Amino acid sequence: MKHALVTTLAACLVSGLFAAPALAESGREAASKAPVVNLDTSHGRIVIRLRPDLAPKHAERIETLTKRGFYNGVPFHRVIEGFMAQTGDPTGTGAGGSDLPDLPAEFSQESFRRGAVGMARAASPNSANSQFFIMYGRAPHLDGKYTLVGEVISGMDVADRIRKGDPARNGLVENPDRIVKMEMAPAGQ
Repeated sequence: MKHALVTTLAACLVSGLFAAPALAESGREAASKAPVVNLDTSHGRIVIRLRPDLAPKHAERIETLTKRGFYNGVPFHRVIEGFMAQTGDPTGTGAGGSDLPDLPAEFSQESFRRGAVGMARAASPNSANSQFFIMYGRAPHLDGKYTLVGEVISGMDVADRIRKGDPARNGLVENPDRIVKMEMAPAGQ
């Protein structure tokens, strides 16, 4: 009996040792297959990898609206130095959205840090629609309270050049920069 237990434990350990690299490889493979968005501004391109592993409904929403051309010409209406740049509202007021229904929250334990892309919402956790924001810095007060939908994989220097808003007006931007064009990247980019 004792020998069988030792043999079983040894088999589990060996299996675990060989399984770990396969899991790590699987995670890298999933990240390489995640949808990628090219967001062009007058300052250059921001490349965002969506995170359907964290927020499948929100990632699908951004992909759907991007394919429709919804984001083309939309302003970065709220931009706060050191915090974030918000876009996705065609009205430029922060109150607009798409014709699609609002989404239920998909909160995760991922941290809102520089380069994270989150979904903007109203007071209700289940009110995200089309608006999203790119983080300039760490914001732990958003963790677990907003949906993290993606991450900038290149072009944070471009995001840094987006025109900032008036701090006295909660980052509202006069004459805002706009998304020139937003499209899905070819597979494998």
